[in-house]
Amino acid sequence: MWQHDYLPVADSLPLSAGAAALPIFVLLLLVGVLRKPAWIAALAGLATASVVAIGIYAMPVSLAVNSIAYGAAFGLLPIGWIVYWAIVLYRLTVETGQFAIIKDSIGGLTPDRRLQAMLIAFAFGAFIEGAAGFGTPVAVAAAMLAGLGFSPFYAAGICLLANTAPVAFGSIGTPIITLAGVTGLPEAELSAWTGRLCAPISVLIPAYLMLVMGGRRALRGVWPAAVVCGLSFAILQLFVSNHLGPQLTDIIAALAAIAGLILLFRRWRPSDDWCMAGDTAGAFTPARHGRGETLRAWSPYALLVLFVLVWGSPWTKPLLDTVTIPIPWPGLHHQIERIGPVVAQPTPYAAIFSFSWLSASGTACALATLLSAVVLRVSPRRYLRLLATVARQLFFSLLTIASVLALAYLMNYSGATVTLGLAFAATGALFPFFSALLGWLGVFLTGSDTSANALFGNLQVVTATRLGFDPAILAAANSAGGVMGKMISLQSIAVAVAATGMSRSEEGRLVRFTLEHSVFLAMLLGVLAAVYAYLAR
Repeated sequence: MWQHDYLPVADSLPLSAGAAALPIFVLLLLVGVLRKPAWIAALAGLATASVVAIGIYAMPVSLAVNSIAYGAAFGLLPIGWIVYWAIVLYRLTVETGQFAIIKDSIGGLTPDRRLQAMLIAFAFGAFIEGAAGFGTPVAVAAAMLAGLGFSPFYAAGICLLANTAPVAFGSIGTPIITLAGVTGLPEAELSAWTGRLCAPISVLIPAYLMLVMGGRRALRGVWPAAVVCGLSFAILQLFVSNHLGPQLTDIIAALAAIAGLILLFRRWRPSDDWCMAGDTAGAFTPARHGRGETLRAWSPYALLVLFVLVWGSPWTKPLLDTVTIPIPWPGLHHQIERIGPVVAQPTPYAAIFSFSWLSASGTACALATLLSAVVLRVSPRRYLRLLATVARQLFFSLLTIASVLALAYLMNYSGATVTLGLAFAATGALFPFFSALLGWLGVFLTGSDTSANALFGNLQVVTATRLGFDPAILAAANSAGGVMGKMISLQSIAVAVAATGMSRSEEGRLVRFTLEHSVFLAMLLGVLAAVYAYLAR
């Protein structure tokens, strides 16, 4: 059994951390500076991670290859599986002419781009995050905004920024449930502290989106909606997370935000006229449609919501999971031994791939598309042709997702990610601030708050206990800080690009656009985590 060595370079943490960070530097250089397509950057980062793992960490080649294969498999199922079917659903509504009716119905509520962004990217996206997670909200909401006439770039960027507030409680509370399992801390306590960390940021996100879309002028015209949306979501997020637990936090908070906005739209309209950069819709005047016609047009998304709620239900999910096939990954499962301080004593590193062919959120989405095809009277031949077209369109996006997850898993199983975590933990008295940035780093690497919690949750607890801080606060900071890394992970970028049909040449621009906001919000959350940690000390 091969054992981790977290200080492979001269037994020095700074030198070892520098070596471990090389794949990240390569990714950012190629995407952010040299402006290469994300799939090229991901493959180059993976190649660099392979050299680091084998050449510096002395990881056996067979373990490195199996780690790459394991990560790529996870990238395709469940992540790629969700993205594929979400785009199929969107294309189905477009090709049958139903999206034009959806567009008219949303325009009937409000023609204002700012309010559409709040309603779809933030509120509806948060609802989908709470029910499904794993890339679904960005895929669905970004496709809807692009269909409404938003430029692909702004549709992608806005949805990536909006998909922050709900991520810590996504997919029926999966990140918090995972964090509780990894750390052994009470789930209710972790949920409460995560809510206390996320809610103050959630209040700000709708207004922050407006500032990003058009500065103070954009916010000035719709500040009542930003207040209603932010407060209604944040208040319910705080209450539910502290009193009911993590499972329904996003769903209830998102429904409150949607209801608050719709009620506001009935009595209030922006007093100014504002046009968004890159808007392709021009002076859009929605056509009027009958109630039955409108309900039929919305039926694919209604079916999507229905299926993902049923699939994520605590009553249904265990039943669906009975046919999930756990596959101990050949040549990797329990072939690596993790050591302290990540674990209390040397422990074999598990590598079990869950072949959740039925319980995966992507399967719920697939069934929604199938039933939608029946409702919209799409012939089997036309439906199959659509499936093939979407598969061709998503090839490079799926390659990016698989490559990024392969890179993340290789860094995890080689021990490189833990080295970076130990570098953050070495900040001592400043660790409460950096604990949020550690979660941010974990999500940037893995694209998943759940994975970041599994990766760094125990390290947060060990370090907090050693420094005399409440471990529940810093473990929660890992999850809350992680949500700010979601918008810059190449997995999320690939999902957004695929959903909007954006040119792959603009992927680097999208990374640069989200990076500054990601760093700012992560630092803001780090300050909040530090305040809580020192007040509770």
